[in-house]
Amino acid sequence: MKALISKLTATNTGLDTLPLRLGAGLIFTAHGAQKLFGWYGGYGLEGTAGWMASIGLEPGMLMAAMAGSAEFFGGLLLVTGLMVRPAALILALTMLVAIVIVHLENGLFMSNNGYEFGLALLAISVALVFRGAGSLSADRLLQRQLTQ
Repeated sequence: MKALISKLTATNTGLDTLPLRLGAGLIFTAHGAQKLFGWYGGYGLEGTAGWMASIGLEPGMLMAAMAGSAEFFGGLLLVTGLMVRPAALILALTMLVAIVIVHLENGLFMSNNGYEFGLALLAISVALVFRGAGSLSADRLLQRQLTQ
């Protein structure tokens, strides 16, 4: 079990990932809250499920719950710096699906509902998969405890 926790929380030292984790984590958490709870002007789980079903992502309720949970809980994990690599991987996959299924046909720019914003979040997520949480993180604290 100790080896598994060590692999899931592996991180490099440095503060370079802190602004990426906090910024992307807050954005993901807010977007997930829109999908799951209807906060911040979102449609909630039922509304999101209906929309997802309407664009062919079936079953809509499952897809909405998975996307909303990935964003909400993954974002919280980024903010706290806990299990950042696996959370970032799930968030990267979520953004890849959003880009390909929803935004790609609209081109790059957000003004046309394009994939610009999703691509930025995808890039941040991929960077965090490779780099880890960094020095100021729960992952780093766990790593220190495991090596004592």
